[in-house]
Amino acid sequence: MKTVVHTSESRGSADHGWLKSRHTFSFAGYHNPERVHFGALRVLNDDEVDGGQGFGTHPHDNMEIVSIPLQGDLEHKDSTGRNEVIRQGDVQIMSAGTGIQHSEFNHNKDEAVHFLQIWVFPKERNIEPRYEQKTYLAEDRMNKFQTVVSPNGGDALWINQDAEFNLANLDAGTKLTYEVKHPGNGVYVFVLNGELIAANEKLDTRDAVAVTETNSFEIKAKSYAEVLVIEVPMEF
Repeated sequence: MKTVVHTSESRGSADHGWLKSRHTFSFAGYHNPERVHFGALRVLNDDEVDGGQGFGTHPHDNMEIVSIPLQGDLEHKDSTGRNEVIRQGDVQIMSAGTGIQHSEFNHNKDEAVHFLQIWVFPKERNIEPRYEQKTYLAEDRMNKFQTVVSPNGGDALWINQDAEFNLANLDAGTKLTYEVKHPGNGVYVFVLNGELIAANEKLDTRDAVAVTETNSFEIKAKSYAEVLVIEVPMEF
């Protein structure tokens, strides 16, 4: 098993006034040749947008884009005619495919929205653009993994890649074993809140560890902790 720790402080940052962003991987004005991507995981941005502000209409193609609100409400509009609001507890996925234009704005005028935006390289290129969102209950991930994105669909949002996204909220002392679903995949463990040990690495809030060359590893919460576990192909 190989591990690489990315501390919260080691991320790139941008402050545009209305937008404060932390970049796990190279993005926009932040470039780190050692942190361009982790396998098919290309972007993990930790964004906070002021009330009434947001990203104007802009294009994407051939990318799987997952948004997870952590606080507040995010309004989405796109060139397919979709106009949706995603809220804390929701997960959204968009397959940009052959090309799509969209905008994202804070739905509220009086409070910030804090969300993760995650890009994954697709398995098949130039598919028809698609959009899906779903609400997931926090109690359904208490001391267990809750699969929210998967190529198998079902209760999870479908993704055009052999990738899996799992959320878990863990009481102090809880241990979980993560089993890699697709042989050869790597796993990126991102701590949303709290303190835990993952693959023998001690992590705090917004720290992460990239785990490769293993079929399973243990996650143990040292305090109450919330974690996002992203499994992706290392070759694609």
